[in-house]
Amino acid sequence: MRTGKDYKLNWYKNLYVGNHAEKDVKKTIWRLDHGAGVVGYYLITLPAGEKNQLEIISSVYLKQKSLRRICPVVVGIAKGYDEALFLVQQIVSEVYEQTGTAGVRKYLEERISGTGK
Repeated sequence: MRTGKDYKLNWYKNLYVGNHAEKDVKKTIWRLDHGAGVVGYYLITLPAGEKNQLEIISSVYLKQKSLRRICPVVVGIAKGYDEALFLVQQIVSEVYEQTGTAGVRKYLEERISGTGK
């Protein structure tokens, strides 16, 4: 039988955190990992499909174990959708500054695997 531990999210080591989310980020991550309700937070993840660079999902969806289990790597957390959009903009800007391209997905995947800068 699976336990709650089996459904913990896969968090990016260098997690991008929005300014408003920063205050309670450890508590929020713990709550999300344990399936507790966290309203108003959005996660920025690597995309599930091949076409996108990043995806923004509401933390409300992760109350369901089945969705937590299939959630891609979480690279950012924000409080509110506007902050999530701003955080995506910051990530894209950082990637462009580092690589000269907008290949966000490739950049993050390389950093996660340890083959990137």
